[in-house]
Amino acid sequence: MFWADKIAETSQQPELVNDSKTPSGRVHVGSVRGVIIHDVMYRALKRAGKPVKFTYGVDDYDALDTVPHYLDQEKFTPYLGYPLCNVPSPNNSASDYAKYFMGEFLEVFEYLGVKAEIYYLRDLYRSGKLNTYIDKFLRHAQDVREVYKDVSKAERPNNWYPFQVVCENCGKIATTNVTDYDGEKVFYTCKEDATDWVKGCGHQGWVSPFDGNGKLPWKVEWVAKWDLVGVTMEMAGKDHSQKGGSRDVANAICRKVLHKKPPFHSPYEFILVNGTKMSSSKGVGSSAKDMADLLPPELLRFLMLRTQPKTVINFAPNYDTIIRLFRDYDNLLNEYTKLQKNSSEVELDKNLLPLFYAQLGEEIKTYYTFDISTLISLLQVPHLDLKAEIRKRADRELNEYDWEKINERIMVAKKWLEDYADEEEKLVIYFDTIPAIASQLSDEQKQYLIALKDILTNVENWEGEELQTALFTATKQLNVSPNIAFPAVYYSFLGKEKGPKAGYLFSYLDKNFVLKRLNDVIK
Repeated sequence: MFWADKIAETSQQPELVNDSKTPSGRVHVGSVRGVIIHDVMYRALKRAGKPVKFTYGVDDYDALDTVPHYLDQEKFTPYLGYPLCNVPSPNNSASDYAKYFMGEFLEVFEYLGVKAEIYYLRDLYRSGKLNTYIDKFLRHAQDVREVYKDVSKAERPNNWYPFQVVCENCGKIATTNVTDYDGEKVFYTCKEDATDWVKGCGHQGWVSPFDGNGKLPWKVEWVAKWDLVGVTMEMAGKDHSQKGGSRDVANAICRKVLHKKPPFHSPYEFILVNGTKMSSSKGVGSSAKDMADLLPPELLRFLMLRTQPKTVINFAPNYDTIIRLFRDYDNLLNEYTKLQKNSSEVELDKNLLPLFYAQLGEEIKTYYTFDISTLISLLQVPHLDLKAEIRKRADRELNEYDWEKINERIMVAKKWLEDYADEEEKLVIYFDTIPAIASQLSDEQKQYLIALKDILTNVENWEGEELQTALFTATKQLNVSPNIAFPAVYYSFLGKEKGPKAGYLFSYLDKNFVLKRLNDVIK
């Protein structure tokens, strides 16, 4: 069974699936994994006929702890330590910082077909809905301290209380320390040395902790959210799921203070870019919006679903990664298409379920999967009638929906070439001159090109697969390694060592041009 269907099968009660995000900056594609995992859990439960809701919390009472590099440092640095909802928006499109960045992320939700009920922590605090939890955790501060010590080995002083006030003097929430609670008000100090990234103002005083005057520390807040919202299922990233980590602390607080069972939990792994975990505030990697602008929604969903949640996704929008993503998707869609031809109802097995859950709706709609790498190459060949070339290469007549999906892929290929392709990944064909580096070919490489020219002269069907076979036939005739032979081809036409499959490269070009170029190089 698919992992989400296993979870759905074990459900014995109405479920509420929840996820959340701190909108501290541009949301990165790594955060989409959690969204899709929870969305698929929700869809699997619905598919199994189980009563279920899906909610998504915006942790906008968290403090601004870093000014992202793409923002005006001078404008935002004075707001370090403020609740995100109290920081101004980067522009006039939103009321505040949190709404600005969450708004961009919610556009991605809509694009990906994610239909969660969104709630903001500011509303839960300011409306008083969290007041009873604030009171309870302040009254049970000693129990919370004991959990921190027992579970995460973190010592808290006897006068530490689980609450952070929004300082009445400077507006910061990250620098305040609560040391007393009389049942109605807390005593706090805005400490100058509270953090190493922003200073408090030194203000002290008694203030009510209720109705939005401050917040619970997030591990405690997590527990309050679970109970208030009614969460029964919430996964967490690996960083929060380590032994003694955030989730263990929250689980223990839930049991000890609320005397309730924590929601179902299973950890999921990170998305890495070149081996580095993505960070919203540091701008490492690609944003969720950027990836939504590049990839069709079902491909972006599939990126998150083709590996088990507990497996790391290594992602970077380079040529190899994008090509592999589309081909993996196409292989599954083509497999489904074959099964559909033989049966009116296809049994969705474990292999096909990632394809099913990648769809925005409840139906897998098939189409002609024109190869994305071929489109990337064709787009770079001058004076080519792209649509005519696509028709020529398709092995059946293309319908309206086929063209809709092909046009979508053409846009992907264009955007990838414009925004992501390295110069080494671009196809620059030397039509008018022979690349200078071709004069440095070894005798062995020239002999290969002579043999290749003779074979290509007799090729009647000027198509990629047949031309690829011709390239290998020449290597076998001369007993020369492809690692020596193929660079000779790329040097002769592209002026560099590597390129797309050479047989397909030739198929984009006129036969007479290819033969003349080979002849000119080996003179």
